[in-house]
Order: sequence, then C-alpha cells, then structure tokens
Amino acid sequence: MKKAILIIILLVFVVAGFFGFRFYNKYYGNNVEKEGYVLIPHNASFKQLLDSISPYIQNKESFEAVAKDKDLDKYFKAGRYRIQRGTGNTNLVNMIKAGNQTENTFRIGDFGDIYQMVGRVTKKTELDSLRFVKDFNTIATEKGYTSAEDLKKYFFIDTYNFFWTVTPKEFFKKFEDQYNSFWNSERKAKEQQSGLTRNQIYALASIVYKESGGKEDEMKTIAGLYLNRYRKGMKLQSDPTVIYAINKQTNFKESIKRVLYKHLSTPSPYNTYANAGIPPGPICVVDKNSVDAVLNAENNNYIFMCADPARFGYHKFTASAEQHAINAKAYQDWLNSKNIK
Repeated sequence: MKKAILIIILLVFVVAGFFGFRFYNKYYGNNVEKEGYVLIPHNASFKQLLDSISPYIQNKESFEAVAKDKDLDKYFKAGRYRIQRGTGNTNLVNMIKAGNQTENTFRIGDFGDIYQMVGRVTKKTELDSLRFVKDFNTIATEKGYTSAEDLKKYFFIDTYNFFWTVTPKEFFKKFEDQYNSFWNSERKAKEQQSGLTRNQIYALASIVYKESGGKEDEMKTIAGLYLNRYRKGMKLQSDPTVIYAINKQTNFKESIKRVLYKHLSTPSPYNTYANAGIPPGPICVVDKNSVDAVLNAENNNYIFMCADPARFGYHKFTASAEQHAINAKAYQDWLNSKNIK
C-alpha cells in the first residue's frame, strides 16, 4: 500500500514537473534565436509586430500565446527594441508593452545646412526628412525666423542619443535646451563685450571651425586674426566661405578640394572674397569650442594665414603681406607637387 502511494506521489511530481517545465519554458525560457533590433512603428497591427519579431525568436507560437495572455495584442508601444539572447517571452512582451526601447546614437557633424543634417539623422528615426523639415520650418516661423536653416545655430557638433520614435519637436527641444544652457551669464557678458551679434559670433565660429579643421589648439588664434580683419574693415577672404557658396548652389553635390581664382567671384552673400563684413549666418554646424574661441579670441596682430605644408592641418600666421606671399607660394607649390586641383 505504501509502495503504491509512493508511486502515485512520484507520478504526481513527474507530471507536475513536466507541466511546470513547459510553463516555465513557455513564459521564461530563452526564446531568442538571434540578436538584433525590432522596429515597431506607430499604428502597427499585432500581426505586423509578430512579423517583425519572428526572425529573432525560435518559437513564434509560444510568443504569440504569451503575448495574447498578457494583452500585448491590444496594448503595445511603438519603438526600436533590442532583442538579446537569453530573453524569454515574458520579458520580451513586458519590454514592448512598457515601451522600453533602446536609444539610437546620432553624430551631428559639421553639416553645411540643416537639410543635410536632417537627411542623415532621419535614417535613424521613424519619421522621414520631409516631416522633420516641415516641423522645423514651423518651429523657425514660431521663433520669428524665415526657415529651418535659421535654426542651425541651435545645434552643436557632438554625439547624441535619441529614440527611434523621436518627433521633430522633441528632437529640437533637446538642442534648444542645450543652447540655452550653453549661453550662460558668463558667455552673454562676453557676447556684449565683443560688440558682435550672436549671428555674427556663430558665423565667425563656423569659419574658425572650418579653417582649423576642428583642431582646438589653433581656434583662438584664427578667431583673433579674423576679428582683426573685420575691425580694420578688410574682407575676411576665407576659403571655406567660397566653398560653402558653391556648395549651396550645387546642393552640396560638388566637391571642392582647391579654391581657384575663378571661384572667388561666386555670387553669394556668404562669399567673403566678394563681400566685406561677416556672413549673414554660419556656414556649418559648429562645436562649442569654436564659439568659445570667438568669445575668447587671442589678442594678436595677425592679418594673414596660410596652410602649412610642413604641418598638415595647421597654418602659418603673419601680419606681413610680404611674408604671407612667401607662405602662399610655398603652399601653392606643395599643392602642385601633389597634383591637387
């Protein structure tokens, strides 16, 4: 009798263990076959969700059953979700239901205009570039500007994180907050002391960034030089402004490696060979260092600068027109020796 009872108890444990294992495996066991990212857009159907996640999981039926049991077929949030090995159905369902998506990394570079930047950024967002530009134009109008291009000064070169579902207004708000934080009382005081408008500061900062190649150690020297030219009433004569003028005309499809004499007369308010004064706006998105370089420009007497062929990426500075002619010839000879046209 006791033996029969023990057998029955053992059978109960075996059966319970079997169903318990199936339950655990269904809800908590690993169901991820390969790792990756799932994109679930707004207004997606539950079937679209299943189709998106099925390439990553081993058992679609068990996931669907758990999902329905937890009402994921009725409630789920759009987003970009990272699918990792070792994840069970319950955790997958909870992640999507809660909207715990993984951020995307964006690199904001020295884009020539907002439209270039938007085109690159929207490759990592749910919305397309047309929607971003439309909303940016609305934001610009609300701020009293003409178009999205006038928002360029709000952006800084750096790496940022955003969700795939970010809206244009959410995207801009992050940069607007950064912009407002950057312009603290100390920088505003230096802005007043400079005698420049903020647009002029950003325009000069963009020239400084392009001329320096983003190298911080020459920025203040270059800023001092261009302020000297500006305050003496001289044309700034910055090659990057000529390149920008040409790029604007060709929608940034032409690559200019060497500024030639024929380029200097390119009609554009940004061309500092054709026009005196500071351009009407920045020729690229800038970094914080270049703005600070203008606000803290080096007090020097330099008027001329020329690329130094002996130190690639750096320049020779001088206040002498004669010495500048020597420096310029050395650089032109170097370009010719490298067959750079």
